[in-house]
Amino acid sequence: MKILIAEDDFTSRLLLLTLLKNYGQIDIAMNGREAVEAVRLAMEAGKYYDLICLDIMMPEMDGQQALKAIRNLEETHGILLSHGAKIMMITALDDLKNVGAAYHSLCDAYLTKPIHKAKLLEELRKLMLII
Repeated sequence: MKILIAEDDFTSRLLLLTLLKNYGQIDIAMNGREAVEAVRLAMEAGKYYDLICLDIMMPEMDGQQALKAIRNLEETHGILLSHGAKIMMITALDDLKNVGAAYHSLCDAYLTKPIHKAKLLEELRKLMLII
């Protein structure tokens, strides 16, 4: 599995890296702008991400904006939603406004911090990324 973690907080980034390292190749982005650029470059190389983990509160471009930009990139490249990356929002924000906005912009899962391994793996199973 090809994974992108977009997270500006070092501790959260390290935790996700530790939890996901046995499931595939992981790239890191420090903000939403870097995440969108990583997705664009991967698409141009024909090496698409299977899973993208996005924090919402990031500098330069937040996770909500990055989610929309990534889905727009997929659409521009003719990638159907059912064949696009599975995008999981992983954030401290659990209010209805942010959750609703993320699903409206077509995220596939929404987890709130602190991240628990069992819950993360359960979501990966639901997304059919692991068995």
